[in-house]
Amino acid sequence: MGSFLDRAKGLLGRPVRPAAVVKPGVADTRKPATFHAVSVIPGPSCCAAAKAIEGRRFLSKDAPVLPLKGCDRSQCACHYQHHQDRRTGPRRAREMGVAIDGWAEEDRRAAKRGRRKTDGK
Repeated sequence: MGSFLDRAKGLLGRPVRPAAVVKPGVADTRKPATFHAVSVIPGPSCCAAAKAIEGRRFLSKDAPVLPLKGCDRSQCACHYQHHQDRRTGPRRAREMGVAIDGWAEEDRRAAKRGRRKTDGK
């Protein structure tokens, strides 16, 4: 029949959802991050192709396959480093601590004086 709490939730129109069950051996069906990125970390004795793209971030779906196309090493030691976002560092002036409009930390919506003499002097 269910507990009193379950019945009360049912009366309020909120259906009781069963807890998610994770089965072993079943692939995760969650949607991947939209801007998940990787960068290529060159190995100790890397090729010129790996040095050329060192530090550059690629969206996961656009990342070059390892070993790189122009790799001339018999044992490639390059690997991927994963990032949550393709972009690096702050992008907006406010994120960099620069106030373009002159309103750095003040509240621009402060109480203003109204049309009446008694309003917010």
